[in-house]
Amino acid sequence: MKVAARIKSTVNRIQPGKVFRYSDLGVSRNEYGAAAKTLSRLVKEKTVKRLSTGVFYKPKATVFGELGPSESEQLRPYLFNGRKRIAYITGAALFNQLSLTTQVPKDIDLAGTAKKPVSKIGNIKVRFVKSYADVNSKNYNLLGILDVLKNFKDIPDVNEESAINRIKAIIAELTDREKKDLLKYALVYPPRARAFLGALLESMKIEQKEALVTLKESLNPLSSYSVGAIQDILPNSKNWYIE
Repeated sequence: MKVAARIKSTVNRIQPGKVFRYSDLGVSRNEYGAAAKTLSRLVKEKTVKRLSTGVFYKPKATVFGELGPSESEQLRPYLFNGRKRIAYITGAALFNQLSLTTQVPKDIDLAGTAKKPVSKIGNIKVRFVKSYADVNSKNYNLLGILDVLKNFKDIPDVNEESAINRIKAIIAELTDREKKDLLKYALVYPPRARAFLGALLESMKIEQKEALVTLKESLNPLSSYSVGAIQDILPNSKNWYIE
């Protein structure tokens, strides 16, 4: 079967509202030229629409007119390579997603190992930032927690006590393995994130004493760390050199 015919057959099987790239069409890299021409024809025929460079979707027809893909679906090609997770939502969008703030950001930050230039995905402006560790489906939520701790004082309109209780609740739901991994990944984060995590976990009395010792030993006792107004909420924060 020719490339054009294969692509049309594959596109016909894609659900309306789903976003796809060349890599989702089963074409090899040396067939991308032919694929580009085929997709350009399908765009002109309005069978598919172009979301951004190299990213397309099939519009969904409703009684109210055509619908484009959801925000999460628009982001999917940048969060996954096939089924492999390669990035995750961070920054202000993550703060909102975790109910740490009610503010909804206009732009979205994605963290991954490959830093890319700012992109426009439909109506969404996306910034790419470098993650502190390789991202996968098992650790992206842990890296998100550490991002929150690192940037805690930058959360807009935050209620520190409510936010800390929320973070504690998220950590409490982790498995023992995940808590252990959280401590492991913390070691590659800036010291203020390590100090904040140590104070939180110590206050929660989790059974990871050896890991907490390692975490504390990674901090400089002659330094102090500013993470926000948490001293009254976590009285033990001074033990972790938090000012």
